[in-house]
Amino acid sequence: MSSLRPFCLTAWLAAPAAAMLLLLAPASHAQAPAAQATPAPAQSVDPAPASPSQTTVAATSPEQRGVTARAVDKVKQVAKSAADIFSRVPCLPPKDANKGGSKAMGTLPHVAGKLVAGKPVVIVAFGSSSTAGFGASSPEFNYPNRLAAQLRRHYPTADITVVNAGVGGEDAPEMMKRLQTQVIDVHPDLVIWQVGTNAVLRNLDPGETAKLVEDGISRIQAAGGADIVLVDPQYSPAVNQRKESAGKMVHLLGKVAELRHVGIFPRFEVMRDWHENQSIPVESFVIADGLHMNDWGYACFAQLLGDDIIRSVGQIKLGVNVPADVRTYRPM
Repeated sequence: MSSLRPFCLTAWLAAPAAAMLLLLAPASHAQAPAAQATPAPAQSVDPAPASPSQTTVAATSPEQRGVTARAVDKVKQVAKSAADIFSRVPCLPPKDANKGGSKAMGTLPHVAGKLVAGKPVVIVAFGSSSTAGFGASSPEFNYPNRLAAQLRRHYPTADITVVNAGVGGEDAPEMMKRLQTQVIDVHPDLVIWQVGTNAVLRNLDPGETAKLVEDGISRIQAAGGADIVLVDPQYSPAVNQRKESAGKMVHLLGKVAELRHVGIFPRFEVMRDWHENQSIPVESFVIADGLHMNDWGYACFAQLLGDDIIRSVGQIKLGVNVPADVRTYRPM
């Protein structure tokens, strides 16, 4: 495990006005999201067509025309910004994808097989605040929603459901209490389990966390054999202040994944690569609290994770049979 080095966080500007964020996907800038309370689940805004009388009023009122025109311009602006979230800072895979001596990437056979067969796919994103989406300027920009959008674009005829089972402030002890009802009972094809950050911040024993996670993996596998991908802590100033505990947590979660033959998305190393190798300022992917990711950070995380799933489907289609002992993988 390479050494962990803390860094200082600088302040930056807040995100666009909250009013527009409630209407539609917000303007997203790599260096300017604002922290906010854990967002509510995304809702589709699909207004009913205006009645003829409403249309007439709008057409005959100069004041209303001005308001409408400004609203339309704002909609266009926000939509363009949402589409161009990576325009200023592209989302690139780590320059050293095999950092840490990882084995060859395996497949995610259950979810990939379902997608190949055209069957409905259920993915459960299980975790704490960075799964719930704290720090995203809108629910649209949390990582489960970004991942769902990517997979639906790539498989437009597939029935894909991504369930956000993130609860802020939790770690393995609390997550284990709801594992049955919010994960196993959902009968998922893939479980993405983000864990370990709050344990580091709360100074919990990394070894105890690893034991709980291993037990949880055993329960998920016994219940139906869903694919599992662990997501380790984020590389951020708040985590790096406890670099010894963070290093142990990252190492142990990797060992658990290897022992149980499940996936590991090395979020810590991926985010460190953004900063140290790709020279991306920390404030470009972490909000002002020094802990949670911003719109760009969530989007790139989801993009790289989605790329892994798509690649796995491609392997299944090509008939690649990856032995169980190399199913532990790092992205790209």
